[in-house]
Amino acid sequence: MSNRCWWPGTDPLYVSYHDEEWGEPIHDERLLFEFICLEGQQAGLSWITVLKKREHYRKCFKNFEIDKVARLSDKAIEKLLLDRGLIRNRLKLYSIRSNAQALLKVQEEFGSFDKFIWSFVGGKTLDGKRKQPKDVPATTTGSDTMSKELKKRGFKFVGSTICYAFMQAAGLVNDHTSNCYRYKELKN
Repeated sequence: MSNRCWWPGTDPLYVSYHDEEWGEPIHDERLLFEFICLEGQQAGLSWITVLKKREHYRKCFKNFEIDKVARLSDKAIEKLLLDRGLIRNRLKLYSIRSNAQALLKVQEEFGSFDKFIWSFVGGKTLDGKRKQPKDVPATTTGSDTMSKELKKRGFKFVGSTICYAFMQAAGLVNDHTSNCYRYKELKN
């Protein structure tokens, strides 16, 4: 068995997410939107909680198609607050719609969300060079800046810790530990 990061443990869903998605550079607008929203849903919870609900979020939020989510009515979101398959937090669920609306404005301003979000790392994946778990930070000056800029543009649930988790998940930074087989696969 290959060495991998410590955090997925043995849960098959978590291991699959680590092995196939986490840290893989994303440039697809819809998928970037999904990732930033799901990271916000995690606030105060463990990632595995959100990961287990991910497919249901996709179903309830129109597969994170930005235009469709931006047009969701209050009535539709209020109905989702009753759905046990979601994290039933009013602010979190409404943030998905407000993030879609904010993202559309970013697309107008910068041409794409991808171009905007990757500008925080100069357009290429940063090499975290993490040797062990204690070397992985919760925030960086880059995530601080990203958070500030996203908030300024109307995004919700995008504090620095959430932004850093997003940067790791979406491949803006390679934070696989150096002994993890994925580190070398993703290294620029």
